[in-house]
Amino acid sequence: MANESRPCPCDIGDKFDYGGRGQEVQVGHIKAYVCKPSASTDKAVIVIHDIFGWQLPNTRYIADMLTTNGYIAICPDFFVGQEAWKPSNDWASFSDWVKTRDAGKIDKEVDVVLKYLKDQCGAKKIGVIGFCWGGAAVQHLMLKNPHLKTGVSIYGVISRFEDKHSLLHPTFFIFGEKDDIIPLEQVTLLEQKLKQNCKVDYEVKIYPGQTHGFVHRKREDINPQDKPYIEEGRKDMINWLNKYI
Repeated sequence: MANESRPCPCDIGDKFDYGGRGQEVQVGHIKAYVCKPSASTDKAVIVIHDIFGWQLPNTRYIADMLTTNGYIAICPDFFVGQEAWKPSNDWASFSDWVKTRDAGKIDKEVDVVLKYLKDQCGAKKIGVIGFCWGGAAVQHLMLKNPHLKTGVSIYGVISRFEDKHSLLHPTFFIFGEKDDIIPLEQVTLLEQKLKQNCKVDYEVKIYPGQTHGFVHRKREDINPQDKPYIEEGRKDMINWLNKYI
């Protein structure tokens, strides 16, 4: 990684003071945050959290944003009760911590969530988005899960699946130009591999001047120069979902 002392520079100082519009529910063996639009819909989006877990207000803010755009949104606890990373934790222990939370081993949980969305919410068309750790999980799901329509991987850790590019579903990749843990060389290589191997629609977009976490970790007004790119990233995410769900 580019920054071994602090391998995931999500700025927790930009954490929202946000309570959420949805509710916490039990979905099989895991808990989840669910928010539904006022009008009935058969479209849903699974939101996969970053290392800070399913209760992070920033992630719930994005889930609620999806709901205002007409989607049932669900953010499950993909750590299955294990503690999320805390800003006060020692980054030297991060590699050991993340080994017990594998973004490529969430299939059991995804199956439970898909069943819940179909049986309890009436969802028929389901997509997925994810941030950082969750972005890697999105790439994993786009490679193998036949029940999802599309995915948006937002600064997903490319190195986790750097040798796998035969996506099953249209996938949108969002990256920040100044991301300390996802160097632009990795993004360029991803584009090359996708061009060689991918048979479905995809897009890779780099947002100028933006750091890791910009789409969901920053308030829109915290840095005036970043606001247009934060809003653009969120709009692009919604537009991609609208196109394929």
